[in-house]
Amino acid sequence: MDDKKNKSKKKNNRNRPQISLTWIYLVIAVTLGYMLMNGDSTLLSGTTYRNATYSQFKSYVEQGYASRIIVNKKDGSLQMYVEPSHIRDVFKEQTVNQGTRPYVVVQVPSADKLEDFVSEQQALENFKGEMEYRQGDDDFMHFFWSFGPLILIVFFWIYLMRRMGGGGGSGDSIGPMGIFNVGKSRAKLFEKDEDNKVTFADVAGQAGAKLEVQEIVEFLKNPKRYTDLGGKIPKGALLVGPPGTGKTLLAKAVAGEADVPFFSMSGSDFVEMFVGVGASRVRDLFRQAKEKAPCIIFIDEIDAVGRARSRGVQIGANDERESTLNQLLTEMDGFGTNSGVIIMAATNRADILDKALLRAGRFDRQIHVDLPDVSERKEIFMVHLKPIKTDASLDIDFLARQTPGFSGADIANVCNEAALIAARGGKKAVDKDDFLAAVDRIIGGLEKKNKVMTAEEKRTIALHEAGHATISWLLRYANPLVKVTIVPRGRALGAAWYLPEERQITTREQMLDEMCATLGGRAAEELFCGQISSGAMNDLERVTKQAYSMITYMGMSDKLPNLCYYDNQEYGFQRPYSEATAQLIDEETKKMIAEQYARAKDILSKNAEGHAALAQLLVEREVIFAEDVERIFGPRPWTSRTDELLEDQPAENTDASQ
Repeated sequence: MDDKKNKSKKKNNRNRPQISLTWIYLVIAVTLGYMLMNGDSTLLSGTTYRNATYSQFKSYVEQGYASRIIVNKKDGSLQMYVEPSHIRDVFKEQTVNQGTRPYVVVQVPSADKLEDFVSEQQALENFKGEMEYRQGDDDFMHFFWSFGPLILIVFFWIYLMRRMGGGGGSGDSIGPMGIFNVGKSRAKLFEKDEDNKVTFADVAGQAGAKLEVQEIVEFLKNPKRYTDLGGKIPKGALLVGPPGTGKTLLAKAVAGEADVPFFSMSGSDFVEMFVGVGASRVRDLFRQAKEKAPCIIFIDEIDAVGRARSRGVQIGANDERESTLNQLLTEMDGFGTNSGVIIMAATNRADILDKALLRAGRFDRQIHVDLPDVSERKEIFMVHLKPIKTDASLDIDFLARQTPGFSGADIANVCNEAALIAARGGKKAVDKDDFLAAVDRIIGGLEKKNKVMTAEEKRTIALHEAGHATISWLLRYANPLVKVTIVPRGRALGAAWYLPEERQITTREQMLDEMCATLGGRAAEELFCGQISSGAMNDLERVTKQAYSMITYMGMSDKLPNLCYYDNQEYGFQRPYSEATAQLIDEETKKMIAEQYARAKDILSKNAEGHAALAQLLVEREVIFAEDVERIFGPRPWTSRTDELLEDQPAENTDASQ
């Protein structure tokens, strides 16, 4: 019952009307208008008026004070505008305080007597101006020209202030956004008693990352267990990984499991066009977090504000981003204490973050959230397939095999795209073909049905792709084949998909096998077509980069062994070697590529019959899978780690290095 009462109180507090600055500005405008309409004032129009009796009016006209008379027939009043030289005589004050066109308002007892009086004074030349009659429909125009400019200025100012404050919006702890709240934090607060919280059950895969963040949950649930032994609670955890791997979802799961308030904010929300706003928002964010402690602060894409300060320094300029970073560093580990506040951040560019941000005491640990392996992809598919009506014969293991290198977000996109394709085809359930079409659509792009190819071009492309497939199947360390297609998609006329082996280290032999398989397309064209085409440009680009990396970075050359010329731009020059060494690097690169190209031609020559059968199958079906290659060349004699992972063995948390 107490929990329900607390929830109802919080909801009532959120539903209470908040005081808006717009109403304050409106009250001020109405007050100024009232002051103008009920007294001698120049607040709005810059013109003074005063009330006078008919006798005073006659005296002013007889003395020659009147310059113009306007009679309002509707209410029987008139306005007598005063000659500039006699303003002091009428208003008894300094001329500069009366505006440009002061006038006197008089109630007329009789229109006939007024006309006789004005005609008499014109004859005596006491009044040389004109007398006009109006029907009384100009009151609005008079009000508009008097009050309109200031009213427009007031509303424009209100609009400008709201835009400068971030376009409006409010939060539970932030209040209405405006110019006076521009330095307030824009973090979104998720209360611990919310019903739609995320837990570890909602996060598929990432077993290693979940194991590391589970300790943070224990810190928040039972901190005394660790502090009794003299330990200190870690202050921060940095989630590092490629885009779409679930870093934000994992942070939400930590808050949900620990059942504590969760402040979510993007790194770009700290940066503003005003100097000092970012630092002010950092201070306000940590102030709110201390009031809600124990809690979690999550900063997504922290590289927007945490970039290394030594890079891109602008001399003589006030760097707002740098001052924001300095304030963040101070709040995370300064003289103040942040007891019970744990900071989590996510980025996919940890290499550009400032070293002071990554040191112990701020982000004490870095948690790597890598791309899922085949077993983890199977778990992710099972999560995203729950709301989708799938065919009973759908094999999830097969889908996990066909999506190497896919992140969790990519897999969610595949499931959604497959459902759309099935609905477009009028199906009642999503089957295997829909998922394969979705994978092709995401990887290769939209199928170019209007791209017409001749029979010779189609045969050349088939020979090229069959060359890749043949060599990758016959070499031990080449990546296992997943699928080959010659259907034009995007800018590619054909493509082959492989399942990269997940390795902690990569040997020279493994790299050479991959290089040889990449050159298999060009080698097949030269052997079986008698000429080469432009279709191998992407292959040659990849091979050239890999060869230069092996020689200059990894020291895998015969003439330049155990030397690394990696340049991280720390020393301010581009090439830490001489021209003679550069020429030697070029020669070694050419030699390495030439050796692997000759090796590819030799393998294809020895397996020409199988290659021809594979190319013919491609021409007929346009898409082939690993099972088709296995029927032609037989099973590979080397076990694949992919098969081991799909046999319910524990997934290893490894980093694939290339």
